[in-house]
Amino acid sequence: MAFPYMEAVVGFMILMYIFETYLDMRQHKALKLPTLPKTLEGVISQEKFEKSRAYSLDKSHFHFIHEFVTIVTDSTILYFGVLPWFWKKSGEYVTTVGFNAENEILHTLAFLAGLMIWSQITDLPFSLYSTFVIEARHGFNKQTPWLFFRDMIKGIFLAVIIGPPIVSAIIVIVQKGGPYLAIYLWAFTFGLSIVMMTLYPVLIAPLFNKFTPLPDGQLREKIEKLASTLNFPLRKLFVVDGSTRSSHSNAYMYGFFKNKRIVLYDTLIQQCKNDEEIVAVIAHELGHWKLNHTVYTFVAMQILTLLQFGGYTLVRNSTDLFRSFGFDTEPVLIGLILFQHTVIPLQQLVSFGLNLVSRSFEFQADAFAKKLGYASELRSGLVKLQEENLSAMNTDPWFSAYHYSHPPLVERLAALDDSDKKKD
Repeated sequence: MAFPYMEAVVGFMILMYIFETYLDMRQHKALKLPTLPKTLEGVISQEKFEKSRAYSLDKSHFHFIHEFVTIVTDSTILYFGVLPWFWKKSGEYVTTVGFNAENEILHTLAFLAGLMIWSQITDLPFSLYSTFVIEARHGFNKQTPWLFFRDMIKGIFLAVIIGPPIVSAIIVIVQKGGPYLAIYLWAFTFGLSIVMMTLYPVLIAPLFNKFTPLPDGQLREKIEKLASTLNFPLRKLFVVDGSTRSSHSNAYMYGFFKNKRIVLYDTLIQQCKNDEEIVAVIAHELGHWKLNHTVYTFVAMQILTLLQFGGYTLVRNSTDLFRSFGFDTEPVLIGLILFQHTVIPLQQLVSFGLNLVSRSFEFQADAFAKKLGYASELRSGLVKLQEENLSAMNTDPWFSAYHYSHPPLVERLAALDDSDKKKD
């Protein structure tokens, strides 16, 4: 008797939904607490706390609805054979427009085009509500409807330009890969990730945001001095106009080898009136670089990708897997999709493990910034970011351990205080 892959996948998806909803309910309860955590008393103003609480509860209510709709939709699609039906219809469409449906690449591209249209239609109401109701209600949204839809159209255009060559290459690799298929797939995705990380900040990101050099002044001098002290190969220092879309703030760095760049959101500069707070945040980011966190994460992701492709090669010719989901053929893309669904349990465990590692890295980067003498500035900078972004002040420990890649503010301040006590 064939293994019931489809029933097992749908069953696990529902179990995960129940488990994650339980965690969401715990977090919702924490968000409703009327008082600040003791660590934040006297640090966060009551006004900011009330605003943060209202914002977090709004997002929480919306999240419950979105997740319920998602699990119902996804389970229905899998259980009632919508995917094989849509695959068949996409083949018929290819034939209707005068092409050969036996050409797997054309058939697959037609299938993906339909999925993209479906995804845009079903996601649009949620995106609109999140942006123009919740974010606007709490003072974050700066987008106009025109800018929102323009970004969406640009995203679709990029997907149409970039997607087909990538999908075609993957199909050919799987068809011709032979016994070394996993290695070939990994090598292709590795090369693709390098190319995309190189091209994205230069060609793609500027389509959505404007990047300008940080003006000369004390802030630029301090960041360049910090980078020089750490031998960080800073080549360019940009400000991005994040304020055209949202008042949320951030900073990040990117680049390979001796060509590193740092990007500051203009909202971060506006919110942190003290330059030292911004420099402390950058010191934290440079800590990730100095401690090789980016390298460790990249290597781990490559190993996991290779293992995942290795698992795919073991089941890609499993007739039972395809038939369980209602397919009477074995297309490459469908095999990848079905395999991704069958390894959801392992993906959840890996995601949890990566979150634990990421949280540990955040504590280490905080400690690194402190060793550079930015302890008080980092504290005030973290508090400022928490206040201005109206991040959740009260968090459930189970929820944060499972979902958060960054520790809550309470834990980060406590860790900084603990290091002070140990030093004393």
